Parts: sequence; structure tokens; C-alpha cells
Amino acid sequence: MSSSRALTKIQAIILIAIIAVAAVAVIVFWDGENQSSETIKIGICADLDNTVGKSILQGAQLAVEQVNAEGGVLGRNFEIVAEDDDRESSGDQTTASNAFTKLITVDKADFTISYHFGLLYREIASEHKKIFFSIEDTRNELTQGVLDNYDKYKYYFRAGVGNETEAIKGWTDSIGVCRNYTGFNKVAFLYHQVGLGFMLSSTINNLEKEGFDVVLSQSVDWTALDYSSYFAQAEEAGAEILYPLIFGTGAIPFVKEYYDRQSPMVMWGVVDIASTNDFWEITEGKCEYITNHGYPVVAGYPLTSKTVPTREAYVERWGEEISSDAAVAYDTVRFILVDAIERAGTIETEAVIEALEETDIETSLARRFVFTSSHDIFVTEVEPGRPNEEYFFHAFFQWQDGTLVPVYPPQIMEEVGATYMFPDWPGPWDNIG
Repeated sequence: MSSSRALTKIQAIILIAIIAVAAVAVIVFWDGENQSSETIKIGICADLDNTVGKSILQGAQLAVEQVNAEGGVLGRNFEIVAEDDDRESSGDQTTASNAFTKLITVDKADFTISYHFGLLYREIASEHKKIFFSIEDTRNELTQGVLDNYDKYKYYFRAGVGNETEAIKGWTDSIGVCRNYTGFNKVAFLYHQVGLGFMLSSTINNLEKEGFDVVLSQSVDWTALDYSSYFAQAEEAGAEILYPLIFGTGAIPFVKEYYDRQSPMVMWGVVDIASTNDFWEITEGKCEYITNHGYPVVAGYPLTSKTVPTREAYVERWGEEISSDAAVAYDTVRFILVDAIERAGTIETEAVIEALEETDIETSLARRFVFTSSHDIFVTEVEPGRPNEEYFFHAFFQWQDGTLVPVYPPQIMEEVGATYMFPDWPGPWDNIG
């Protein structure tokens, strides 16, 4: 009798243990299911009421929609969370700091993207151990920090534009190619004051070392709509190459002034909105002959198999031309981040950082997008003054009869069988040959 009761107790204990294990298994099962169904949050911190901030959000949103339509990543969908940092309207660092911190602590962003306040956001991202992709900030110190203090700043990655050194080199080399095409040596700069002073002065120093004669460097009023006096200064100085650094909607009257006065200079530089395909219609064709720094995806040039599809998808989704900032945000989410997460097999930060450091993929902006050891964009040359088009490079396009034609690097121009064109009005080009 006692042995029967003992057996019953043992059986009861075993039964209880089985039930407990089963209960734990059920809890773990459901917890795991809930985890796998949670979204991966992509945090955008930008001035969302501003054109640039809006375009970044739209680029990221399009990428998220496409990724999710294909089944997500590791069985999980992407989700956009966004905070407005009022960058353009106030520029207040406290507002920006609060916005970026909220993105991480309240919105629970797994990865973050922004285009300004690079140093500030890098500090916050490092504090919270969140990967931060910077789109537009060119300062060398951002990626130098990764080399100087890797454990602290390894969370920072530059995803778009190049650093100051590469930008200066790109400007200098491109003007050198312009001289090769034209034989011209006298350069004038007309520029908006937008924090590019160091890059501009360095470019001028480089040009003078290479034998250029910089005849004018003149700042332009940001609110100016009449540019006749500025063009007159450059012409009176004897400039043959006009290198503008003109941003925003002021680019429209600037370009029209050049065309209407038939200015006897070639225009080769940075007129930011002139790189979009609708600029021809906006200026009524008066952008003819100007050469502008731009991205292939914006110009519609099929640099990679992904370039034109990206542009077309953006136009279809948002009803407007894609900008360089939107393209970088799109590539960051659609290609770079997806690739890294898939190779890491997790969204755990350290694993994704290691995967990002091994990135070597095709995007809409590069045939091979690679990060350097400082988490910068890898840029190289096939020879001095000749960028390697297999990696990220600075491109220049010339408006020719309503089409953006690549003219720099020269090997890209050669690929499409194009030539550089001079204006059809009188100028120093009349004396060539």
C-alpha cells in the first residue's frame, strides 16, 4: 500500500514537471513568434517640413514599402518612425537633440538616418549604441572619430556624399578635365554662403597650384533673384570658366540670366536643382550647355542595373523627381541595410556593424558601394585625376538639347559616346582650333 502511494507521488511529480516544461515551451514559442513579427524600425530625423527633409523621408519610405512587399528581412517588416528636428527653420541644437533622442528612446528606432547635425547625432547614437547613417554632412572629423575612438564611434557610417577631402578633390579634378576639354584657364566662383568655405578655399588653393588663374571669388546674396551684376563681375574679370555654388530655387533665375545674356563663359559647377530631369521644363530650356555636379540616379543615367528603376519608382510613387538626398536615403535602406542585416542574420547592433564593414554591393549610386575602415564611402582612382567609376564617384552632367549627358569622369562620357559642347553664342571658344 505504501509503495503504491509512493509511486503515485512520483508520477505526480513527473506529471507536474512535464506540465511545467510544456508551459515554458508554450511561453517561449509565443514570445518568439511575437518577436519575429515585430517590425524593424528605421528612424528618420530631419526637418520634415523642408524640401530636403521631406525627400529623405520619401526615399526611405519607398525603400521600406518595396522591402516589405518582398517579404521583409529575416521574416520581419520595416517600419518608418520619424521626428522633426526643425533644422532649416530654427537650427536649434536643443530641439535637434531632443528629436534625435526621442527617436531612439521613445520611438524605439533600431537604425537612424539624418542629414545634418552630424557631430551632435553621432554623440547621441554612440551613447545609446545605435547605428547612425549620415547622408549629407561632409566633415572629415565625423569618420576620423571612428579611427581615433572606434569603440565609441563605430556606430557612425557616412552613407551619402563624400567627405571634405574627396569633395575638394572631385571639384579640383573636374575643373582640370574642363580645362582639358576647353583649354581655358581663368576661373570665377559665384557662391552661396552655405558652410562650404573650407572646401571652396581649398579648391581655389589647389587650382592655383595647378596653374589656374582664379580671377574672382564672390559670394552671392541667398535671396537674390537678379544676378546680372554678379555675371557682370565675372565677365569683367575675364573669366572663361564660371564655377557656381548656387542652391535652392535661386538656381532658376541664375541659369536663365546666363542664357539670356549669352555670357561668354562656360558654366561648370554646382547648381543643385539643375541635376533633375524636370529642370529643362522649369527653365524653358535655358539650362542648355550648363554642366552641373549630380548623381546618375537623379540624371537618369543607367550607371547600374538599379539606377533607372530607382528613379522611375520614386517618380511613380511621389509624382516628383528624385533628389540626391532621397536617393541616398533610399539606397541606405533598400540595399545597404538590408544586405548587412541578411548577412548578419540578426539586427543585433554589433553583428550589423561587422556586416556593414564588409559591405560590397551594387546600389543605384555605385556599381560597388564599399565602406572604408573609418566607415566613410570608399572612393578611389584608376590614375591621378581619373576617378574609378566602379566605386562611388563625383559625376558632372551637361544639359544638351533637353538631355543630361555625362561629361565627367571622362570615361563615363566615352562609354556613351558623348562629347562636351560649347554654347552656340560668341565666346572664347570661338578661338579654339
